[in-house]
Amino acid sequence: MATAPPADPGLLSSLVGSSRPLSWVNTGYPFAAAYVLVGGGLDTALVVGTLYFLVPYNLLMYGVNDVFDYESDLRNARKGGVEGVVLSSRWHRATIVAAVASNLPFLVLLLAWGSVASAAVLAVVVFAVVAYSAPGLRFKERPFLDSVTSSTHFVGPAVFGFALAGGTLDRVALCALVSFFLWGMASQAFGAVQDIGADRAAGIGSIGTVLGAATTVRVALLLYAGAGLTALGTGWPGALAALLVLPYLHNVWRFRSLDDAAAEQAHAGWQRFLWLNYVTGFLLTQLLIWARWSS
Repeated sequence: MATAPPADPGLLSSLVGSSRPLSWVNTGYPFAAAYVLVGGGLDTALVVGTLYFLVPYNLLMYGVNDVFDYESDLRNARKGGVEGVVLSSRWHRATIVAAVASNLPFLVLLLAWGSVASAAVLAVVVFAVVAYSAPGLRFKERPFLDSVTSSTHFVGPAVFGFALAGGTLDRVALCALVSFFLWGMASQAFGAVQDIGADRAAGIGSIGTVLGAATTVRVALLLYAGAGLTALGTGWPGALAALLVLPYLHNVWRFRSLDDAAAEQAHAGWQRFLWLNYVTGFLLTQLLIWARWSS
């Protein structure tokens, strides 16, 4: 007996899946942590900003990506679960509309409550989100710029939280943000390795398709190491954050000589990376609490 094809999920399920719930915390947390650490209170701006970077922001980031990466996603075996849905073409227009409609109210409020500096940061962050996937820009297809833009997606909310709370960009803050940025670039580069085959088949350029699997993994290793070294500049006890890159280095190291033909094997490391982020986030939270309490 033939097996019936899986039912096409409804619009709401598709929107939630497209926003990558597993990754919501990766953007909501940096904003909230930065906002509170530099002096922002437990106020409306914190709540609204955190909610924005948890859900609408991710729908804009990943929803737009799923619409314009539809053809390559069909060829990508890892799509269809927590790492990204294959968004049915019937929901493409509705996804774009929902992403814009859900973002606008939050953006209006956050711009109104902020300063010129925070408004400029938010403009750059939102532009980076759209430019990564939108036709005519497609930063994700511009090797090396893809890693820079992707890292901006995650560091940007922290920089915005910092600016919204009126933080001063001193050595500690600069080292922390640069370390986070290098970590983000490393993570994007490593994530690109598993998609080398699918991206080449779809004619999509990336840091992985240009450098090849082994070289891209080694670049990721260097960037993770750079993130750890930069974290040392935050001083005690923040410098302990440098230790948090060690599990990432260990996770990536085994793929340093990976052949392009076997690039999909890096998916196992990517799956560990996704859950490693939660452990790292917990440990980083304890460190931030300690740093705040001891200051």
